[in-house]
Amino acid sequence: MFELNRVVRPSIQKLKPYSSARDEYSGSASVFLDANENPFGELNRYPDPYQNELKELLAKEKGVQKGQIFIGNGSDEVIDLAFRIFCEPGIDQALTFAPTYGMYNVSAEINNVDLITDPLNENFEIDVDALKERIKNPLIKLIFVCSPNNPTGNLIDLNIIKSILQDFKGILVVDEAYIDFSSGDSAIRLIDQYPNLIVSQTFSKAWGLAAARVGVAYASDEIIQLYNKVKPPYNVSILNQQAAIKSLRNKEEFDRRRRAILEEKARLHKVLQTLDLVEKVYPSEANFFLVKVKDANQTYEELVNRKIIVRNRNKVIANCIRITIGSKEENDKLMDALKSIG
Repeated sequence: MFELNRVVRPSIQKLKPYSSARDEYSGSASVFLDANENPFGELNRYPDPYQNELKELLAKEKGVQKGQIFIGNGSDEVIDLAFRIFCEPGIDQALTFAPTYGMYNVSAEINNVDLITDPLNENFEIDVDALKERIKNPLIKLIFVCSPNNPTGNLIDLNIIKSILQDFKGILVVDEAYIDFSSGDSAIRLIDQYPNLIVSQTFSKAWGLAAARVGVAYASDEIIQLYNKVKPPYNVSILNQQAAIKSLRNKEEFDRRRRAILEEKARLHKVLQTLDLVEKVYPSEANFFLVKVKDANQTYEELVNRKIIVRNRNKVIANCIRITIGSKEENDKLMDALKSIG
């Protein structure tokens, strides 16, 4: 039986959150003299600290309650606050599966938390049997699963997610930064069933707002309250909130761009499979391909010389590069360059 209070750091349980001027008043007014703001300018007022308008739109979009949503300064804030809330520095541990997103390790080190990294199998899947033994360790308070995984592109089966949630007494964070490109289901539909689940998503990828830095966590009301308790008072600017709101209100454009990316992905996949320098194109449920080539370092440098930048993942997965799906024009330049290299 999962008990949230046993996972939350005692100091966080006792924490009295900062109360901003906007926390102490709700309603409409014409004169605001409570927050020591400058009365002049277009961006002179503090933003809504709880991003209510954005959450209302997201709740409708995702089929959840507004109280089950946290808005962060990018997904990286969602990750960082998970460490702050659930892991006692220098004592508790977290777990993830390699290869995966590098910020889990960076956030762990910043928060002085030992991050255990178990290898994915040859198909980049989780060894569930080995994991069952691993999570008997009571010091492991957090597990991070990236799905679709970065840099491999594969989706982790929801049955595996359920299995972890049923056995684990801590918090599972499922990072779904690329889920909008996937044909699979999101783990969001599991948050009512599993109180130890956090699902992280972002506006940076399919929504095209990487510069705006808007990340989202979906979880139980109790976990979201903890996030709101620990976060900085005005963690998401009004400009960034408005950018996300504008995108949500223009779903047709989102759908059009998503279709265009997926069409280009299919086109690029066909070409990559014909190139002599390509040894394998791994299956992908994201907006990128992990590609094994004969010599990743040489291929990377050849592309750089042509002013085309991909991600060299050779140090993580031997002779692999990661290629993001670009526009038709960008993909044409990439394909021409790869043909000339190979």
